[in-house]
Amino acid sequence: MRIRTDDEVYRVDAVWLGPPKATFPWRARYVAWLIGIPIFLVVLTVERWAGWSFGFFSTAWAFVATILITRVITAKISHERPLGAVIAMAGRELNTPREKPAGTGGAVSASRIRVRAERPLPKHKRRRQYRHHGYGQGAGVTAGAQGAPRARRSRNAARAGR
Repeated sequence: MRIRTDDEVYRVDAVWLGPPKATFPWRARYVAWLIGIPIFLVVLTVERWAGWSFGFFSTAWAFVATILITRVITAKISHERPLGAVIAMAGRELNTPREKPAGTGGAVSASRIRVRAERPLPKHKRRRQYRHHGYGQGAGVTAGAQGAPRARRSRNAARAGR
């Protein structure tokens, strides 16, 4: 048994072919007319703001731009995704919070960088210096008794009796 859906009903576009006995040579859905007319007025307004004078060619270019914009918009619209849903989706997409690419700090300054009078030694020289001086030198005997850190010896140095 095969269950038929009602998709065929929605696939038929509501198309206005023009006045009776004087149809247009193109097919345009009602929603395309609903979108196209306000877009045409907006494109004409933008042309005037841009400084283009009103004439045949400026109006023709406005008509071409209107057709292109209307086709792009109506390509996104169907019976399953109506114009209101597309406008709401575009509004939510434009107003959604975004990740901020820049840091929130202010200007960079070197005020928190510690500067020492002597140059720091490389790690391998620091170990030797710590090992040769031993712990507790200069700090007295009490520092060693209170748990001052001891020099860590390698196994080879411990065998040699250093």
